[in-house]
Amino acid sequence: MVYRISLLLGLLIVNCFANIDFEKIKTFKANFLQTVTNEAGKKVKYEGEVYIKKSGKVLWKYESPIKKDVYVIGEEVIINEPELEQIIITTLEKNIDIVTLLKKAKKIDENLYSTKLYDTEYLLEIKDDKIEKISFKDQLSNKIEIEFSKIKNNLDFDDSIFMFTIPKNYDVIQK
Repeated sequence: MVYRISLLLGLLIVNCFANIDFEKIKTFKANFLQTVTNEAGKKVKYEGEVYIKKSGKVLWKYESPIKKDVYVIGEEVIINEPELEQIIITTLEKNIDIVTLLKKAKKIDENLYSTKLYDTEYLLEIKDDKIEKISFKDQLSNKIEIEFSKIKNNLDFDDSIFMFTIPKNYDVIQK
């Protein structure tokens, strides 16, 4: 479930600069803190880095509480779980029409925007032309908040960071 959230958000972020002079932003790199709060109030926090290219390539590098890398290239998704020595290869289940989504985004406060995708409402907090936080409820009624820090746009990072070679000793799960 967490990787599905990451996939949607990665695709959302890569195209979520419509009100921030989108055409000028080619890459996005940031640290993230993702907090998942269930209905009982129990929280799980994930930390790491995210790398995004406007071309649609996304890498979420989870560092804690477990190491995990989520690669998104087009519709293909590879989830590397080194502690389990396995990868999961899957495809995105839904076509995400970000352009339509962003056209619907409404400014609801000075730095707050609201937009909707597949019956999920996303709140975007933007400050100094940068997305600082994304909040929403998932299909299981968990509250998801992703806060970004050390945000850098238009860094020159090579496409090789989006490539993953499967180690020979890994199990491969195809979904």
